[in-house]
Order: sequence, then C-alpha cells, then structure tokens
Amino acid sequence: MRGRSDRPVRVGERIREELSLLLLRKVNDPGLASVTVTEISVTPDLRIAHVNYSALVAVEERPAVAKALRRSSGFLRRELGHSLGLRYAPELQFHYDDSFDRGARIDAILREIPEGKEGPDEG
Repeated sequence: MRGRSDRPVRVGERIREELSLLLLRKVNDPGLASVTVTEISVTPDLRIAHVNYSALVAVEERPAVAKALRRSSGFLRRELGHSLGLRYAPELQFHYDDSFDRGARIDAILREIPEGKEGPDEG
C-alpha cells in the first residue's frame, strides 16, 4: 500500500514562490500590481493548481483583477513550466481569498464593543 505523498504540497509551495516572483517581475499588466498569492493547493496528479489570491483594490475593481489573471494565465503557466521542470505545467485556476476582508470585518466589530462595560453586580 502506498503512503500519502507530500509532493503536491511541495510543488504547491514552489508554484507559490515562482508565481509571486512572476507577478512581481515579469507581468506587465498594471491590473495585477496589487495581487498577492496567498495559498496554492495542487491536485494529487499535479495537473491543476488552485491559486488563492488577494488584491488590495476596491470591491468594484475585483472583477477586473480576476479578468487580468485569466488573461495572463497562459503566460504564467508557460513560465512556470520552464522554471519548475515538471512534465506538465499545471492549469492555473484563480480564486479570490477573502480572509483578509473577513478579518478586517471581525476587527471592526470588536472595536465597536465598548471598553469597560461590566456585567451585572453579583452582590
């Protein structure tokens, strides 16, 4: 019986590193300047990479960022194929990561709670 391999995790981490560098240095699309790759999960056969990203843009600009990522996915896939040395360059599927937005919302809610509010007296 074959044990679980950690190869998809290792390949995902390499893809995250390389993709971050590509977005920083080689992609000339100004719509992708604010994109940060947060996490990559790769299927066990290494054919599909789910790329979670965040972008520091207004909510109404997010569809434009998603469109720019889809537009440059062929270039990114080709460059990843060259730099990773895999038999097949994985297909890149982009997903917006809203964890930063949720964290900011939780922080705002916590800040609304008044300080020094005490419970009813017990005695």
